[in-house]
Amino acid sequence: MSAVAWEVNFDGLVGPTHNYAGLSHGNVASDKNGGLVASPKQAALQGLKKMKALSELGLKQAVLPPHERPHIPTLRRLGISGATDEAVLTNTLSSAPYLLQGIYSASNMWVANAATVSPYCDTTDGKTHFTPANLSSMFHRSIESETTSTVLKSIFRGDGYVHHDPLPGGVHFADEGAANHTRFCPQYGDSGVEFFVYGIESFNKLSKKPTLFPARQTFEASQTIARQHGLNAKKTVYAQQNPAAIDAGVFHNDVIAVGNRNLLMYHEEAFLDTDRVRENLNKAYFSQSVPDQSGIEFIEVPCDAVPISDAVNSYLFNTQLVTPPGFSGTTIIAPTECKNTKTVSEYLQWLEDDHPDIDQVIYFDLKQSMRNGGGPACLRLRVVMSEDQIRDVNANVFLNADLYSSLCAWIEKHYRDELSPNDLRDPSLITESREALDELTQLLRLGSIYDFQK
Repeated sequence: MSAVAWEVNFDGLVGPTHNYAGLSHGNVASDKNGGLVASPKQAALQGLKKMKALSELGLKQAVLPPHERPHIPTLRRLGISGATDEAVLTNTLSSAPYLLQGIYSASNMWVANAATVSPYCDTTDGKTHFTPANLSSMFHRSIESETTSTVLKSIFRGDGYVHHDPLPGGVHFADEGAANHTRFCPQYGDSGVEFFVYGIESFNKLSKKPTLFPARQTFEASQTIARQHGLNAKKTVYAQQNPAAIDAGVFHNDVIAVGNRNLLMYHEEAFLDTDRVRENLNKAYFSQSVPDQSGIEFIEVPCDAVPISDAVNSYLFNTQLVTPPGFSGTTIIAPTECKNTKTVSEYLQWLEDDHPDIDQVIYFDLKQSMRNGGGPACLRLRVVMSEDQIRDVNANVFLNADLYSSLCAWIEKHYRDELSPNDLRDPSLITESREALDELTQLLRLGSIYDFQK
């Protein structure tokens, strides 16, 4: 393989049934905006515009397709029958209407929850490992793992990849993917430290836990993934989220901490034992046989500068930290909500002006995603790839000017300008969504990845 490696951002395309259902208990924005009218078209174009901008910065940017929604096969598995799919939907409305919003949810757009990825440079067998998240904490997300697995296998093919099944075991092994996983390294192609953050030890009765909202990632799930990915125990670090942060709306670690290469930015209240986390990360980082021995750089954001409520509402830590070619430091990709929150805006301005590790802050309008509870980092899955691996991908998923133009035209053609919760009762959405996705799979050269195509 080539010595050069890239961290590729695979962003989720927002699906045609994007709506505000308020399904994510513990996610402040999702709870607050449930029932509002959404714009699927605007949401998809906003996400795509961010992808284009990152590509133009010189980063490797790719796309992941939305899932089939409404997902009629789920309804059939739950015992709702009908001669046609439209009849199944009608019967759901009469017998189990509480299922409707779940099978329409476009939450799969937040592909930070799609899987946990360990690149070839970290694993004992020298292969890149994928474990799709089981997302067992919530019904509307738990139905994603099968399609996620199919999509990942359609893109990452060959002997250089290992695809694992989602973890079994229900809530004891609840896994919400890369939103609770960060990797630290001098350069992306170097052996790295893999950092897993969990909310609770499900088999430990003495484990501290939140009292208001659920802890969605378990220690046991994180440990199992590290084990099956063949990670070096000396370079694998586990840390528990602060239960008080979870109760403040920090449903995933990427709402309170974000990392890139050898930099970790986190809130003062992010972890249960911050001193120990820092010590363990540096110990693991220094165990590497690499020339860079400067250690991990930590940016701890104090409560006095940014209260945790402002961090959660603005998604300060759901920003992306990236290193574009030609830059020595880090660029922060932030939603405009950060710019519009006084404490956060002032702190980011200080970072940009005075912190040696931060080169610039770039803001994007992602309001449609933000109102549903997901910011820039939620929308992307990071995959370290060698240049050989990138070249060998047969699917047409790497963003360039032609693909961007084609995707914009596809969105304009197929997506509704507005979608309200009441619109989900419209059976024509089944046909609309399937026609759009069928065309998309041809555009991206993914093959038949959806149930309706088989």
